[in-house]
Amino acid sequence: MAVSLMIHGGAGAMRDPHRYEASLRAILESGASLLAGGSSALAVVAHCVALLEDDPLFNAGRGSVLNAEGEVLCDASIMDGRTLRVGAAAAIRGVRNPVRLAYEIMERSGHALLVGEGAQRFARARQLAFEREDYFKTEERIAQLAKAKRKRETALDHSEATDAKLGTVGAVARDRNGDLAAATSTGGMTNQLAGRVGDSPIIGAGTFADNASCAVSCTGVGEDFIRTSLARTASFFVEFRSMHAEEAARAAIRYLVDKVSGQGGLILVDRQGRCARAHSTPGMLTAQFAGGVARVDAT
Repeated sequence: MAVSLMIHGGAGAMRDPHRYEASLRAILESGASLLAGGSSALAVVAHCVALLEDDPLFNAGRGSVLNAEGEVLCDASIMDGRTLRVGAAAAIRGVRNPVRLAYEIMERSGHALLVGEGAQRFARARQLAFEREDYFKTEERIAQLAKAKRKRETALDHSEATDAKLGTVGAVARDRNGDLAAATSTGGMTNQLAGRVGDSPIIGAGTFADNASCAVSCTGVGEDFIRTSLARTASFFVEFRSMHAEEAARAAIRYLVDKVSGQGGLILVDRQGRCARAHSTPGMLTAQFAGGVARVDAT
């Protein structure tokens, strides 16, 4: 059975989209190689999102934006389309790869979502890697926060307000067995209130996977995706309206815009392995491997 993989690095107004291409391609190729070698979709989405978290270009892990108090607080989630098992972490600090924590929560905690200090204690108990505060605070993110504060606004990573992009990262995949999986990770929004949580760790809003339909990872204004349960909505279009990937992705974004004038995008791989993306923002960073062909769309 053919394998499929799609990753994203956020959506919005891209100042210099081509600077993301090499990283997106390298991460895609790494994940596609694992899939071709027989790795599970679940393992591959965790692998790809962890690589995106390690790259300071993207708003997750090391490249996370700063909140109103100048802190980095991260969210992440993962879902197994075969079993509907989920794991998520929210408002965590210091964990090098939040998606690895989400995976451990799914596998080892008996819970679906852990937050804050409790999630961090669990991460230490599972011997996950931690980093010092300065690892996460890049010069670009510090400058973005200062600009947002001058304008008294809260901004997406890839938004015009920050002269950068709107931020979340994610991956969706279908493996040799036909199993689907999705994972999403983010540092949130520049200058957001301390304690704010967006859609990325909310199953059904920012992440969803079910072998009966599709796997979805979203990026955008989290509040819009929570209000519309957009990842789950996209899956309904596949499962109950028999839409293929492209139709479902476009229909979901139309729903987002029609209902709440939502900003953002999503990636989707359906149960047949067909990949799609759709967005209501000027651009979106994606890369996909399907039908043996790799493609990067940094526009």
